[in-house]
Amino acid sequence: MKTGRPCNHLQNESAVADMIEYILISGVLMGLLIVMLLLVNTNIMENPANRLVYVAFTDIGNGVSTRIVDVYAIAPRDGTITTHFKLPDDIVGRDYFVEIGPGANPVDQDVKVSRGDLETDIALAGVGASRGVAGNTTGRGMNMILYNSSGFD
Repeated sequence: MKTGRPCNHLQNESAVADMIEYILISGVLMGLLIVMLLLVNTNIMENPANRLVYVAFTDIGNGVSTRIVDVYAIAPRDGTITTHFKLPDDIVGRDYFVEIGPGANPVDQDVKVSRGDLETDIALAGVGASRGVAGNTTGRGMNMILYNSSGFD
């Protein structure tokens, strides 16, 4: 003889349907959570860091341009001037490069500060039109601007 409550197939089917519903909803929510976590890294962490890097690169380019213009302003007709200056070692924990080269106009020159796919171009304030300026550096160590009235080889 059987003991216990009689078997109700309607309750068993309802329990299985509830469990399948719970598993499907949990799966969809987990999928949305994974997508959100992938987007959070890009939109909340990388974009503000890239904006900060762009502003820092602009400040560094303006500082280098100003120092070059200052050397140009006091350049002797015959002689040499050497000046040393310090740049930040890194921006947001990574190295960067500073390069002085031709600008958009053939006459102008730019200070390009770059790292990977991030770069800024700062005009050299007209010095390139009268005197050729060239060189590159990084943020590490002491940097130098050297002017020689007879030119460099």
